[in-house]
Amino acid sequence: MLLTCTDIRKEFGANVVLDNLSLDVDEHEVVALIGASGSGKSTLLRCVNLLTEIDDGVITLDGEDITDPRVDPDAVRQKIGLVFQSYNLFPHMTVLDNITLAPVRVHKRPVAAAREQAMEWLSRVGLSDKSGSYPDRLSGGQQQRVAIVRALVNSPRLLLLDEVTSALDPELVGEVLTMIRELKGEGMTMVLATHEMGFARQVADRVAFLDKGRVLEQGPPEQVLGDPVEARTRQFLSRIIEAGRL
Repeated sequence: MLLTCTDIRKEFGANVVLDNLSLDVDEHEVVALIGASGSGKSTLLRCVNLLTEIDDGVITLDGEDITDPRVDPDAVRQKIGLVFQSYNLFPHMTVLDNITLAPVRVHKRPVAAAREQAMEWLSRVGLSDKSGSYPDRLSGGQQQRVAIVRALVNSPRLLLLDEVTSALDPELVGEVLTMIRELKGEGMTMVLATHEMGFARQVADRVAFLDKGRVLEQGPPEQVLGDPVEARTRQFLSRIIEAGRL
């Protein structure tokens, strides 16, 4: 397994957000996390990326315990890309500077090499002409693609995507989903938290339904989304269907 989360527990005060949650992700697999707001999806991704410290349990990447206090978080994050729903681009920096900041400052890559790789990625996603632009000159879909490129320039082993289409206008969602489909085709291992059930059905190898900080049900998309076993999963999906999102 590329990623293994075992009995992960996370509390914020009296609120138990992750309740002995366990999840495995194989190399080249795409796992979609679904569930109501507050079910633990975003917190799990932040724990895997070591932005949020777990209270108990173990997370391993390529067999290494990355939750060991002696582990260097920056070294781990070089292997794990995380893309947020709110882009988090620096507004005072150009697209190219946003993308090359971490490789140059944190990972000490030569500036020329970092810029060359960034331009290769921008060309792949159709944004090479925007390298000198500032984020506020880009559409939401373009900003999100830049954010994904920023996560990819370190050639991560694992890409985490946290509701990356939720802040976008409906007509801009497609260009981001197309990019994610292409990454899947290239074998990128991804864990994505999403409310886009149709997209989860199309792109995920496995869907995991989170409820109250646990993985209540998981399996192939056609099973979990089409014929769920758990009553709570059926209840959640019925509301999604009523809202016209499945």
